[in-house]
Amino acid sequence: MELNLSPEYEAFREAVRAFLSERGPEAPRGTRDPRDPKRLAWQKTLIEHGYAARTIPAEYGGYGAEPDILKSRIIAEEFAAAGVPGGIASQGISMLVPTLLELGTEEQKRQWIGPTLRGEVVWCQGYSEPGAGSDLASLRTSATVEDGHFVINGQKIWTSTAQEADMMFALVRTEPEAPKHRGISFLLLSMATPGIEVRPLKTMTGSATFNEVFFTDVRVPVGQIVGERGQGWQVANAVLTHERGMLGDPNAGLNRLGAIIRLMETETVDGYRVMDNPVFRDRLIRLQAEVHAMKFHGLRLMTMTQRGESKGLAGLIVKLQGCELNHQLAALAIDVMGELGVLYEEGEYLRDGGNWQYRYMFDLGLIIGGGTAQIQKNIIAERGLGLPREPKPARA
Repeated sequence: MELNLSPEYEAFREAVRAFLSERGPEAPRGTRDPRDPKRLAWQKTLIEHGYAARTIPAEYGGYGAEPDILKSRIIAEEFAAAGVPGGIASQGISMLVPTLLELGTEEQKRQWIGPTLRGEVVWCQGYSEPGAGSDLASLRTSATVEDGHFVINGQKIWTSTAQEADMMFALVRTEPEAPKHRGISFLLLSMATPGIEVRPLKTMTGSATFNEVFFTDVRVPVGQIVGERGQGWQVANAVLTHERGMLGDPNAGLNRLGAIIRLMETETVDGYRVMDNPVFRDRLIRLQAEVHAMKFHGLRLMTMTQRGESKGLAGLIVKLQGCELNHQLAALAIDVMGELGVLYEEGEYLRDGGNWQYRYMFDLGLIIGGGTAQIQKNIIAERGLGLPREPKPARA
């Protein structure tokens, strides 16, 4: 078996390294502000060079390259090795854009994909509701049609980035007499629409990363529906598939692994590098093996996608494994810093702007968000392994 790259791919790797050497210093560091000018400028640069939105058609604002698994892998590896952040991963870019490419109208693709890719339009996801989280199809936010508009009333909760979003993609019940999975529609709506109220919810990170959103007679043009009325559940499942892939992105694991290695090479305990401590080094090697397993699993999924094959069980494990692995990586970083690992927010001894402490708490939440670990295990068991469905409790 020939495991060496061909001259074409070796030349491509050298081109990526040259780009990172020349332009890498322009990359923003440690920012979580979706409107940070440096972040948007970096995203624009990456798209222009084919290191973000690589396979999105040029007519919709992407780079327009043909899918190439090895080139995608080389880009991820070199960015991780250089410690340079890649393109923006967000609900709009990672979840909505591929859904619109698959299910949106031509007008919707041309209107929304380009600005979303460039980070000019920030999206949030209006899915979960009180009483409709794991059982999302029980949602009660409703919409009726009046004078060419959907008129929405109801409430969403756990809505990430709603306080700073320009737009929302939301599930609403438009066919109240239909079975619950067939009475839902998928709408695109402006967060500036009258009747929308956003109330931030502070989480254990100390930040208001979630929100509850209230809709009172919110009017949305009927043309802002993706798919047909009552078919929103099919569209929602496409989005959820992309969400699980985003939350379990192996490239994020590679970037974190590289950052932890650099941290272990610089932090000291009693005058010795943490990297020279066999206990910490053993933990690192164990996690390194899992990160590389996720990387090769990602290659497997990319191959299946290009072949038009169903990912089946292989695709179902990504979110569960990725979120738990990311939390374990953050936990190692916290421990590597010793007593400094408990610091939070401000302080002269804070490392990396407190990013590891934030990630540790945020990633713990992601084991719940986007479908709890328990729900993910049920999905893997029932849909992937064909095990019997979990019995429903008897009605009183």
